[in-house]
Amino acid sequence: MKKLRSHFRFNKQERSGIFFLLLLIIALQGVYFFISSSSNSEPSKLLVDNLEQSWVDSLQHSQQQKPSFKLYPFNPNFITEYKGYTLGIAPEELDRLYAFRKQGKYVNSAEEFQRVTLVSDSLLPRISPYFKFPDWNIRGKSTFKEKSKEPKRVEILDLNKATSQELKTIKGIGEKLSSRIVKFRDRLGGFLVDEQLNDVYGLEPEIVSRTLKKFKVLTFPDIHKVNINTATVGELSRLIYINQDLAQEIVQFRLANGSFQSLDDLTEVESFPKERIDRIKLYLTL
Repeated sequence: MKKLRSHFRFNKQERSGIFFLLLLIIALQGVYFFISSSSNSEPSKLLVDNLEQSWVDSLQHSQQQKPSFKLYPFNPNFITEYKGYTLGIAPEELDRLYAFRKQGKYVNSAEEFQRVTLVSDSLLPRISPYFKFPDWNIRGKSTFKEKSKEPKRVEILDLNKATSQELKTIKGIGEKLSSRIVKFRDRLGGFLVDEQLNDVYGLEPEIVSRTLKKFKVLTFPDIHKVNINTATVGELSRLIYINQDLAQEIVQFRLANGSFQSLDDLTEVESFPKERIDRIKLYLTL
């Protein structure tokens, strides 16, 4: 016991050393505690930095999602695979649209486009503002209000009273043709039917068609018809459609075969212009 107590007996100098050692240990413990608490607070700082970084990353991602090209209005019925890809439309969604179009059908609204392609609700609002559908749809229903404007009416003029100047208002009719029409009309004594305009020499069918949209036979001339069974060669040849040679053939045919029973019997004369029988009959009688 005496030996054990001798280990706990210190002189003044030894006690001072022990005291300073304890102070040193306490100081070191304090430093350690301070460093340890500082390191423990670092994760909180890192957590804040991670949140900020996440926010920055989301901004960058949304910026990347914006189209890098300018969109213009387009008809979604004719969207190409490349355009569909740039807009973010999946290949299978485009395939549904192509299958729908192969049936001869068209989409006519953004809702119908989504119903056919099954694009997502998030994608449709981004691309549908650029959809442009035609003024009419394939089913024959107008998508816009019909114009209240009535079609412009063309005033019809009398072909038998038209002047040369009036006839020249038709595209394709100049000074020469207008004069030729008036002279032909005077020789006839006036047009009996609109179709006689086709008999004017040099007047193309398309010009005749344009002319008859503005000019029609509205007044009819008083025509003295020639009796085909009693007319002489001179009387027949005075008709504009029958020349001297044809008039002689008609009289000879009549003398050889007897009187004509109908005006259509004239087509049996060898050189008779069968394509003009309807016009020639206008000036003949039995």
